[in-house]
Amino acid sequence: MSAVFPTVREVLALDPVRHGAPRVVAGDAGLDRPVRWVHVAEVPDIATLLGGGELVLTTGIGLPGDDAGLRAFIGDLADVGVSGLVVELGRRYVSGVPRVMVAAAERRGLPLVELRRATPFVPITEAVHALIIDAQLTELRATEEIHQRFNDLSVEGADAAEVIRQTAELSGCPVVLENLSRQVLGYDPAGESAEMLLDGWEQHSRRIRPVGRTAYDPDSGWLVTAVGARGQDWGRLLLRWPASGDVPSAQATEPIAGPPTRLTILIERAASALALGRLLRRDAEGLERQIHRTLLTALLDHSRPVDEVALRAKALGVVLDRRHLVGVMVRHRGEDPVGESGPDAGQARLRDLSEAVGQALREAKLTGLTSAVDDNSVGVLLALTDPAAEDRALSAFAGALRRVRLDAGTGRATSGAETSGAVSGPEAYRSGFGAEASRSAFGADGSRSAFGAEASRSAFGADGSRSAFGADGSRSAFGADGSRSAFGVGAARSVGGADPSRGAGGAPGGVIVAAGSGVSNLREARRSLVEARQIAEAARRDRRDLPIFRLPHVGLAGLLHLLRDEPRLQTFVERELGALLEYDARHPREQLLDTLRAYLEQGRNKTAGAAAAHLSRPAFYERLARIARILDVDLDSVEASLSLHVALLALEAVRTP
Repeated sequence: MSAVFPTVREVLALDPVRHGAPRVVAGDAGLDRPVRWVHVAEVPDIATLLGGGELVLTTGIGLPGDDAGLRAFIGDLADVGVSGLVVELGRRYVSGVPRVMVAAAERRGLPLVELRRATPFVPITEAVHALIIDAQLTELRATEEIHQRFNDLSVEGADAAEVIRQTAELSGCPVVLENLSRQVLGYDPAGESAEMLLDGWEQHSRRIRPVGRTAYDPDSGWLVTAVGARGQDWGRLLLRWPASGDVPSAQATEPIAGPPTRLTILIERAASALALGRLLRRDAEGLERQIHRTLLTALLDHSRPVDEVALRAKALGVVLDRRHLVGVMVRHRGEDPVGESGPDAGQARLRDLSEAVGQALREAKLTGLTSAVDDNSVGVLLALTDPAAEDRALSAFAGALRRVRLDAGTGRATSGAETSGAVSGPEAYRSGFGAEASRSAFGADGSRSAFGAEASRSAFGADGSRSAFGADGSRSAFGADGSRSAFGVGAARSVGGADPSRGAGGAPGGVIVAAGSGVSNLREARRSLVEARQIAEAARRDRRDLPIFRLPHVGLAGLLHLLRDEPRLQTFVERELGALLEYDARHPREQLLDTLRAYLEQGRNKTAGAAAAHLSRPAFYERLARIARILDVDLDSVEASLSLHVALLALEAVRTP
């Protein structure tokens, strides 16, 4: 059955029609056309009363008697888009319909059917209309099941993998979730070969270009919808229909029918569930942790007045008002525990690290809030009374963390007291930085500013395309004076020594300690915390043995790496290089992107670029001219080349896990 309507072939299989001994005399190729309604007609100009999709029943008594009139009758029906014409023999035509009708119907691809026995039309119309209504009711029930299923998934907080699995199960079709850079985030092949489904996915996906937020691309056979919330899309959800991927060729005479309405509803509900899950997913925590998480989420999202946040923090034993605040992130360099596997092992390792951080804060006699902020990191918000003590405090914390981890042997903190937080007073040591805060730092839906309201402008400018280092190219990266917020003398002293098992610093097998720039008031605390989290993420690619990582250690490549999941960065890459990537996808042997990379990496020296690309200079110059036309840019422009070079580095960061 096609969509909610039966096909001409299915109608001919109904008992009331089979009673008339039907025989298809023309238009066999159109038997899979959907039948929207059945119409009985005995007048030659009936086409003006039809809307398309009807199966016309007639005895022929009112049809024209001349060949030209019969051709015109068939032509008018085909023009209006009827599904087929059924003629009962015996009244006007005895042995068969006129050959001119057969020839005209065959030429127009219109199914023409003879009923060789007298057949009442009423049972036929009743049977077909009942079939249509039953199909519509089935479609309605399927739609209701879709809504109920995804309501349950949203309430249960199902993850993306479960949403994708349910979508594939309900549709029976392969489903793929990708980000804005056409990288696969999740998929379900619906019983087909995953290797074949994902082979060359990026190039294949770039050829899928439907029009609209939710649309079907008949050329590729994919139903596509955007995924995102709050006006920020972060990916696409694609469903292949038909499931087999057998899309009619461009030479086919029949138009390519779109997928059933229920599949459009299904993919849109799935996209909504994915966006909602990204916004609202919560970790199971105790009441006190939830209070701390709510407090810091309010601080990071500006959803509560700062004075109220400071007051509630003080009630928890953490004084944040009139303090010098420094965001710190501590994480293991690797994602998974060494020699261990499974989620329980990862959670235990993170819990041990959280306890070690809390004990280190107490041993260093520092005040602050701390808790796991994601599956790999522990966040700390230090509150110092003296801004000049920032470097000493960070060094003391890093040294204490190293000692705690070495004393524990296995990395577990030795103290059995309250170790999940750290400040003065017993209650103050409790967790104050819940896992949800990490998502708040990057935006609840993962698509908001990666640097916060203040620093997002300095990352790419208001239009998302300017220099990655802010308007002046320097201040946003290194602080107001270009140096002080970076890396103080006190913090530069070695903590790890030569021991390869040191717990703080950048040694393999240890942990990374990253600190953001110190801020003077609570309103700017979010910037410091987000900065520290980004530095810690970028530091995973840095093999230097540093006790504390600060912002100057993160170069442009590191900056782009930590922003690789940021939808705005992916949008920037697509805007700058999308046309060239699509061209390369259509012409895989040319790979103009490599030519552009060689040109930019050689400082726009065309001779050196040609040598690096192993091309003759005339061929290299011709390729550059073609790139300039495709991207509509002047490659001799320093500003345009700089933007393209940053986009290339960003593309490499996006493609590198």
